[in-house]
Parts: sequence; C-alpha cells; structure tokens
Amino acid sequence: MAGGGGEISFTVKFSGRSIPISTSAESTVEDLKSLLQPLTNVLPRGQKLIFKGKVLADSEALKASGLTNGAKVMLMASQGLHQGDGPILKEARSRPIRRSSNAGIAEKQKMAVSVDKTRLDRWKATGVVALAECNLMAIPDEVWACGTSTRTLDISSNSVQDIPSRIGSLTSVQRFMLSANGLSDEAVSWEGLASLKLLTVLSMSHNNLTSLPSALGSLGSLRQLDVSNNKLTSLPDEIGSLTRLELLKADNNRISSIPAGIGDCCALMEVDLSRNLLLQLPETLCNLRNLKALHLSNNGLKNLPHNLLKACTSLSTLDLHHTQITMDFIRQLEGWEGFDERRRLKHQKQLDFRVASSAEFDEGADKN
Repeated sequence: MAGGGGEISFTVKFSGRSIPISTSAESTVEDLKSLLQPLTNVLPRGQKLIFKGKVLADSEALKASGLTNGAKVMLMASQGLHQGDGPILKEARSRPIRRSSNAGIAEKQKMAVSVDKTRLDRWKATGVVALAECNLMAIPDEVWACGTSTRTLDISSNSVQDIPSRIGSLTSVQRFMLSANGLSDEAVSWEGLASLKLLTVLSMSHNNLTSLPSALGSLGSLRQLDVSNNKLTSLPDEIGSLTRLELLKADNNRISSIPAGIGDCCALMEVDLSRNLLLQLPETLCNLRNLKALHLSNNGLKNLPHNLLKACTSLSTLDLHHTQITMDFIRQLEGWEGFDERRRLKHQKQLDFRVASSAEFDEGADKN
C-alpha cells in the first residue's frame, strides 16, 4: 500500500477503457472523481467507484480504501449523468436528407439546387435567401449572384460541407444560419466570415466543430451567437471583443474553462453553458451587469464567483441543476435577497401573478 503522502498509481476501468491514474495517496475518493470527470465525461455525482466489490465513499482517503500500486478500480456511470446529452454520447448530425427514388438523377443534382429566375429575383428583392432543408451539398452559385443584396442567408439542415472564403463577398449579410450541416473545423473559412462586419446573428449549432478561432472576435456587430451542440473544448479569448453580444448559447459541448475575457461582453443578457465540463467560472462574470439569465446545469461546478449575485443586478434566472452547488451555498452568497426578489417577480409575470409568494426556489440548485 502507498504510504504517507506518497503517490499511488492504479488503473480505472470504464466502458472498455483502461485509464491510468497517478495521484496522492492522501487524496479522497471525491478528489479522484473530479480528476476522472474530464477523462470520462461523467459528472462526479454520477460516478460509482468499486474496488474489490466495495463501493468507495467520497470522504474516504485512497490510502484508507486499500488501494495499492497496480490496483484496478471499476467506474460505473449513472444513467443520465454523462456530461452533455448530445455530442458526447452521440455524433452531432444534420437532419436526414430526403433522396429521390431515381438514384441517378439524385446523384447528378447533389452539388446544386435549381433556382428559377423568379426565386432569384425574389431573393434580390427581399434580401432573404432561404435554403433550409433543401438537400444541399454545397452553396449554389445563384447565392453568390445575389451579392450585396443578401441580408439573411439560411442554409441550415443540409449537408453543406464547405463555407468558402467567398462568403466574405456577401458584405450586407446580417443573419447567417448554418446549423445542422455536420460542418468540421476545416470546412469553415473564418477569414471569409470575419469579413461580414454587419453580421448580428450567427447560428452554427448541431455541427462537428471542435474549436473557434480568434477571428471570431472580428465580428464586432454580433448580437447573437449559437454554437451549441458541437464538440467545442473551449471558447477563444477574443470573445471579449464582442461587446454588442446579447445572447451566447454554447451548451452541450465539452468546454472545460471559460476565458476571463467574457467579462468584457458588457451587453450579454443571456448565457447558456449547460451540459459542459466546467469545474469553475471566471470572476469576470461579475462584470456582466446586464445579465438576466445564466444556465449552468449539468456541469461539475462546486461554487460560483463570490460576488455574482451582488454584482449582476439584472440576474433573475440561474439554472444550476445537476451541479454540486447546493441551496445552502446559494442562500449564503451576498446579494441573494435581491436576486430572489427579482426571480419571484419574473415568475409572477410569467404565470400571470398566480405564483404564491411562498413558492420554493426551484431553479437554482439541486436540493441534495
């Protein structure tokens, strides 16, 4: 057995994998679970560690549990407590593409969609290019023909595999929707996207993106950014340059840390970081004075920035379900009373003043 404060090395068996672990023998089982979270994508509260037929208690030190160097520990995950319900458990996919019964014709039409002159004229007149669910494999040439008249471009729910640099030629685009295409990092020309200086809405959810480049910070007019349901592991530091951003949706990814620069997004009103791998949040979140809703459920969080409730004086929605943050912790934060009053007023309006003043707080944290 490992002695004193020395290290102990052993293997954790999980889902057919062998995960080598080296840590202090003085560490607790709870510490081990936190260590395993980013390696297994399973929340600590959903982990059950078994050694020699015995379930290890969270408060027990590893050296007291009987673990020796070379030992094998089994990890079992509770149903529903894997980190993220989407891309971590299954691949992010676009919606099924409907194929023609005539396979030969369908194959010839894969790379383009026919656009008659009437539709093209309508696109130019309205500025709205609507191509969602059109079985596209590429952006049609007719889109480029619209040029600077295009204000909205919607190619969501297709199988477009290339967003070329020429996208930058659509300099008047304000809304760009390309969700559910199965896009990879290499498929997107961020240099081209960064040229869209009037862009206010960018939706890239339900793709296969693993990172966002620094060029994202060039979209200074952006008000809404949706990168949910991808495979992102982080957000770029340059996100702080998006000072007009009001809505950030990055839920259902694999993000383990949030850059301090997010505190510079002074216009943010709603942030959704639920179903990620977060263990802590930057103190700069307290700078978001306009923040009204913060969604953090299904993360490994144990605490919050100390001044969050006190500093974020517009906050009325705080979702912490399936984290390790308890009701007692939240009630002890400075600013709790003001936050609780705002939360109650919000629910009274939503329920047409039928919510009793004694309603239990049910959006802040799990009871246990």
